[in-house]
Amino acid sequence: MPELPEVETTRRGIEPHVVGRRVSGVVLRRADLRWPIPPEITSDLPGQRIDAVGRRAKYLLLRTAIGSALVHLGMTGVLRVLSPDVPAGKHDHVDILLDSGQLLRYTDPRRFGSVLWQAEGETHTLLTSLGPEPLTDDFDGDLLWHLSRGRSAPVKTFLMDNAIVVGVGNIYASEALFAAGIDPRRPAGKVSRARYGALAQEVKRILAHAIARGGTTLRDFLSPDGLPGYFYQELFVYGRAGEACKVCASPIRSVALGQRASFFCPTCQR
Repeated sequence: MPELPEVETTRRGIEPHVVGRRVSGVVLRRADLRWPIPPEITSDLPGQRIDAVGRRAKYLLLRTAIGSALVHLGMTGVLRVLSPDVPAGKHDHVDILLDSGQLLRYTDPRRFGSVLWQAEGETHTLLTSLGPEPLTDDFDGDLLWHLSRGRSAPVKTFLMDNAIVVGVGNIYASEALFAAGIDPRRPAGKVSRARYGALAQEVKRILAHAIARGGTTLRDFLSPDGLPGYFYQELFVYGRAGEACKVCASPIRSVALGQRASFFCPTCQR
C-alpha cells in the first residue's frame, strides 16, 4: 500500500504538470471505486484551474477556486501524467484532461482507492478527525507521551492510529520503532516520555529520507515518471523475518499486531 512518502512523491511528481492548468474535461470509465465518485467531479471540476496540489495524510487534493478533488491511492492506485494518445487499460478508471494537452490518469487494479469532492470552505468528513502531520512542529514526543497515557494497545498500533498522527503506515512504523529501539508489542502507556521523544525524531527522519529517496517500492507502487522508489533497499526490519539484523545479527521476528504483520529485532528493541 502506498504510504505517506509514496503519496508525497506522487504529489511532487504531478505538481509541475498540473498546477496552473485548467481542467478541460473528466473521463470516468466506472461510476465508483471504493465509494461512488460524486457528480461534482464531472459537473464542477471541468473548467476550473488547478491552483495547487496539496496533501492531507494520504489524500491528495487538487485545489481549485470552488473546491478540491480528493484522491486516495488505496492499496494499488497510481496517478500519472500522460499524453492523450496513451490508450486506456483495463484498470485506468479516471482521466482528468488538462488544457496543456496532457491528462492525469488514475489507475487502480484493486479499486480500494477513491476520487471524491470537497467544496471550498468545507472539510470532507474523512479529513475531520485526523491527527497532525508527522513532518510538522505539531508532532513531537510530548504529544505521543500525553496521548498514550493509560493506553494498553501496542505502541505500534498506537503510532499507526490516524487520530494520533497521520501517515505513519506499517512499513515506516516498523522502521521507526526499530531505529528508536522500542519493541512494537510494548503497551503504548508504558513507553517513557524520553523514548517517545526519540521515536518522534526517528519518524520524522525516516519519512523525510524516504521521500527524498522516492518512497518504498514493494509490489505495486510506481512514481509518476514510472520509476520505482529506492528506500526499500535500506529497510532494516520490514519484510525481513528470519533474516539477520543488520545491527546485531539476531534473526528478525514477525508478529501480528492489529491484523498487520509487524517486524522487529528481539535484541535491539525492548
